[in-house]
Amino acid sequence: MGVRSRWARRFLFALLLGLAGGAFAAEPVDFSYPDLDGKKVNLSDYRGKWVVVNFWATWCPPCLHEMPDLDMFHGERADKDAVVLGLNDEDVSASRLKEFLQDYDISYPILQVPRGKTTVFGPVNVLPTTYLVAPDGKVVAMQKGLITADGISRFIANYH
Repeated sequence: MGVRSRWARRFLFALLLGLAGGAFAAEPVDFSYPDLDGKKVNLSDYRGKWVVVNFWATWCPPCLHEMPDLDMFHGERADKDAVVLGLNDEDVSASRLKEFLQDYDISYPILQVPRGKTTVFGPVNVLPTTYLVAPDGKVVAMQKGLITADGISRFIANYH
């Protein structure tokens, strides 16, 4: 691992820790969006697990760069204590998204967010943007820009 990569991971971890303190609502959040087969998925379906909510788009190079790392995180932890939900933030059909994702071999659920709507997290104006929801349903961290599986794992391990 290069110096630049180590620095980026340390910075991300520090940023996540810094954002965790008190900046979010004290109440659990919930949403319901359709997956690519039209089935409604609720955030509350995952209570008891950490949920990485990642807003992304097909035209966003940093979004596509972090997808394999998020998929690795999801694959290692989905049966245990954490899942990833990818929230696509663009006006594109489910069939087009399915076709696009065939090249990425993503195992975590992809949901479609109505374009231009304010989310339970507020407006999402930078992609990628990732929220970390604790097992109790409360948002405990947010990151605008790239995120890594290692950074998420460290945050969860050190969360009090």
